[in-house]
Amino acid sequence: MSKFYLPDSTATTATPSPLTSPPSPKSNPLDRKPYSSNNYSTYSDSDSDADNTPLPFPAALPRSDFLTPNFTPEAYLSTLSNRHQTLEDLRSDLRQRSQLLSKELLDLVNANYEEFLSLGLRLKGGEEKIEEVRVGVLGFSREVGNVRDAVAEKVQEFGTLLEEKKRIRKDVMVGRRLLEIEERLEDLEARLMVEPSNSLSANNTSANDDDSDSDSDEDEDYEDGDGDSATTATLARLRKHAQAYLLLTHLTQKLHHHPFITAQQSRLLRIRNTLLLDLRTSLKQAQTAGVGGKQLLDFLVIYRELGEGEEGAGALKQG
Repeated sequence: MSKFYLPDSTATTATPSPLTSPPSPKSNPLDRKPYSSNNYSTYSDSDSDADNTPLPFPAALPRSDFLTPNFTPEAYLSTLSNRHQTLEDLRSDLRQRSQLLSKELLDLVNANYEEFLSLGLRLKGGEEKIEEVRVGVLGFSREVGNVRDAVAEKVQEFGTLLEEKKRIRKDVMVGRRLLEIEERLEDLEARLMVEPSNSLSANNTSANDDDSDSDSDEDEDYEDGDGDSATTATLARLRKHAQAYLLLTHLTQKLHHHPFITAQQSRLLRIRNTLLLDLRTSLKQAQTAGVGGKQLLDFLVIYRELGEGEEGAGALKQG
């Protein structure tokens, strides 16, 4: 007869009983991850991760952009406003480009090292040529200075000659004006039969005798006629003499400081006195001949032109 043994309560059962379910495995507390909020992601967190996804890196800056004429960093950076790149990335890109250029320059020097050495050897001893060029430049500069001084001297001389030409031209014009005044004085003295006060006028008096004779003949012809015709001829002659005298005074006023004009004032005064005397005598003759009032008024007009209107009115009343 077989025996049945009850399991000891104190003994550990190595093999599970077929009647009981196997024990559930116990979890190791070391294998547990610490509690974190990241383990419980929400829908909003996933959207934030999608926004932080880095953008594609922009293309490298082309070298041709740096080779444009009149390149300035400020103007070039202003053209990169649409470039999606951080400032630090841009600095890194430019730093790498600078290193690349330095490496290319170093490679270029190494590749042409012998040519650089030969260039230095060829330049050695060029001080003489430089000195020759310097001496030539100094000589040329000295010649240019001499030419400049000569031109300045000629300009000054030319200015002096121009001033002298202006002065001579002015003197010539003054001389012509004086000759014109002298000729008009002689002509008016001859017409009024005034004695010339200088030898020059005395020698030239004969040249104006024909004019005075013609005036005298004209007056005699009118005197042979009636009184009105004679008075008309006398008025025409006196008006002509008065206009000649007024023109003389106008010419002398422009040169009244000239010594020649100052010396001719006595001649002008004699001409004026003679003209007024002739005018007064002719007015008395016209009043004696009984001419009309219009012709008498013409005498007063001549007086007024000479600036002697009051004297003319007095002579008319005395007549």
